[in-house]
Amino acid sequence: MSNLLRTKPMSMLTQEAAEQGEHTLKRSLGAVNLITLGIGAVIGAGIFVLTGQAAARYAGPAVALSFVLAGFTCAFAGLCYAEFASIIPIAGSAYTYGYATLGELVAWIIGWDLVLEYAFGAATVASGWSGYFNSLLQQWGIYIPPQLTASTGTPLVFYQHQWLPVMSLPPGVTDVGLQHATGFINLIAMGVVMLITAILVIGIKESANFNSAIVIIKLGIVGVFLAIGGYFLFKHPDVAKMNWHPFIPPKDANGNFGWGGIPKGASRIFFAYIGFDAVSTAAQEAKKPQRDMPIGILGSLGVCTVLYILVSMVLTGLVSYKTLDVGAPVALGIDATGVSWGSMLVKIGAVFGLATVMLVMLLGQTRVFYSMSKDQLLPKWASAIHPKFRTPWITTIVFGAFAAIMPAFLPIDRLADLVNIGTLLAFTIVCAGVWVLRVRHPNLNRPFKTPFVPVIPALGILSAVYLMSQLAAITWEVMIGWLLFGLIIYFGYSQKHSKVQQMTEAQVAQGD
Repeated sequence: MSNLLRTKPMSMLTQEAAEQGEHTLKRSLGAVNLITLGIGAVIGAGIFVLTGQAAARYAGPAVALSFVLAGFTCAFAGLCYAEFASIIPIAGSAYTYGYATLGELVAWIIGWDLVLEYAFGAATVASGWSGYFNSLLQQWGIYIPPQLTASTGTPLVFYQHQWLPVMSLPPGVTDVGLQHATGFINLIAMGVVMLITAILVIGIKESANFNSAIVIIKLGIVGVFLAIGGYFLFKHPDVAKMNWHPFIPPKDANGNFGWGGIPKGASRIFFAYIGFDAVSTAAQEAKKPQRDMPIGILGSLGVCTVLYILVSMVLTGLVSYKTLDVGAPVALGIDATGVSWGSMLVKIGAVFGLATVMLVMLLGQTRVFYSMSKDQLLPKWASAIHPKFRTPWITTIVFGAFAAIMPAFLPIDRLADLVNIGTLLAFTIVCAGVWVLRVRHPNLNRPFKTPFVPVIPALGILSAVYLMSQLAAITWEVMIGWLLFGLIIYFGYSQKHSKVQQMTEAQVAQGD
């Protein structure tokens, strides 16, 4: 059992961080790249989809408080991520941090768990991107055969000059008398994941520049929404007063709304925050990781939290929260202002915004598996670096194909909750790891130090576990099943090939 909890020596991590050459990742990212990388992952599905759903189903206008609660949980974890990223500036994120502090078995569990966060998350976002992009094409009079725009078995109808999933029809509208079709394969979702995979193979600098350009565009669109919506509410305060009352709706028969609806909403919108931690997976490609990683992690988290709170307040002020359980709630909100071009603007913003979310998720997943392969917990091909592009190209292609196939054929309903629980578990382990490392290595050089240890890590653990407890039982069951499958791989392959397991106890002790 002690071997399973054997930690990776700090000296080995330091040596890996200093490696250079054509077989290593290229250090080419600055602080601005890292901040936009985080914003690129975070500003997407949260603003364009989940805000409306969380308000309509769980919290009402108080969804703004749900974002505050989720933001605090992320802040506790973000401070811990920042300390780790400054100490251990190599790829791998929570996996690497867990390996250094809590042992190999915990590291494997978190590395496998991150597949839920990144690969499944990218597949979920690809499905949402497909819906916005297809809607935009149809608004321009371009129609793709409906069977090629939705996952297998999805019922579709032709309503108001657009093909829509039956479940997206407005309240009170039935599919009787409408033209029907059934989805066979979502080629749009498949195509966009393959395109982003190609961008990631070409190079991290090119990927970061592509991401930065799109982040500027979508932040501009979010700013336009806030300006138009805020001006409308300033001119029509009675509209805001009516829609914000009651700010915390009374509890319903299902236990939603009321004060208890705020944490329920926070647990569901946590998907909106996945991505700021993906900044830490790019640590081995940062020019000055000790300085820039904390800036990237905390900077992107701060910007995104403020934007989420502002958007949720404006959105629930413009329209009743009861009407926001739709695929494009922000478009619905801006339509209420009477600005006719607003809907198309929001769809364009969603297309750009969700594309960068997929890019950062696939970037994060490939870097985690790169690190696991370097530790020999996965086969060597997972850490093969392209001699020209200096990227883990085989892993990128494999995961890109995996993420492309899922939304192409599978209707993904509860995947967002799986991504949420995977993210929260990663946060829990990172917070625990900082605490453990302070005890084991109190004199370690820390370019960035998490304040008020152990209070901050303890609050991070408690808040993450609390939000996990708010998720449905089926989410826990699927996650446990996924982790058990991962343990079969670990005991069948990884433990036998592990670089750390092959070291003697004296070597490990000397390395620490």
